[in-house]
Amino acid sequence: MIVIMGATGMIGSALLERLVELGVPVRALSREPEKLRDQIGEKGRSTIEVASADASDPESLRQAFAGASQLFLAMSNSPRQIELETSIIQIAAESGIKHIVKISSPKFEQSSPVAVAGWHQEIEKTLRESGLTYTVLRPYSFMQNLMRLAPTITTQNAFFGSMGDSPCNFIDCRDIADVAAEVLTNREVSGQIYTLTGSEIFSYPQIASQLSALLNRPISYINMEPQVLLSNLIEQGRMPAWLANHVVEIQSMSMVVPESPNDTVKRLLGREPRTLDAFLHECVENFR
Repeated sequence: MIVIMGATGMIGSALLERLVELGVPVRALSREPEKLRDQIGEKGRSTIEVASADASDPESLRQAFAGASQLFLAMSNSPRQIELETSIIQIAAESGIKHIVKISSPKFEQSSPVAVAGWHQEIEKTLRESGLTYTVLRPYSFMQNLMRLAPTITTQNAFFGSMGDSPCNFIDCRDIADVAAEVLTNREVSGQIYTLTGSEIFSYPQIASQLSALLNRPISYINMEPQVLLSNLIEQGRMPAWLANHVVEIQSMSMVVPESPNDTVKRLLGREPRTLDAFLHECVENFR
């Protein structure tokens, strides 16, 4: 049995869809199981068992992990990341789970300003020392996170950042989910650490040009100093300070560390990753 933590997230929900297509039985965990059942619908009910569990409730995790052999672990970033994922790994080991597939983040040097990357490295260390077998997926920025730009694009025909014209790499969450499904169902490719990228790199000005062409109106990218962007995210975007810091840290890192594409997705899935152009075409109505 495969247990899915983060089943309602961008990666987890796509993973459930893929495993349903493959006919793989799974146990999907949620703090709100009824909502998850509604999300799954009739199609997935024959292969998906929904269970109530909370990452901060050890007893609920023990019950949810009972009888399972593999755990897919994807959690939204939070200041409690290390505490919660460390506890989950320990409880998984105690419950008889043998293999964990963890969603992590790209590995930067120790001098990296990206605090969240440091959290994930600490959790990976716990995983290495757990005695379990594991697969770690380290994806670059999610294409789906570009949807956060929609409010100002729709109201101001502009979006904001502090990256200048530095190129960055984006990967579709559905590609990450497809890779996760592959390593959960194919022992020949599990037990590795994979950095996952899209096939192309784009600067924010280039993304503005793509959106301009799709929307048939000019969309601008407005560059800001990091501290100005930070203040705007907190005050106008109402973003928690730790998350606003993370956004600015990622953008600062992208200016100095190349985000070169690799062929990992193609090697594992036998196809090219989804393109940013295709993603923007799919969701263009959200930017109108």
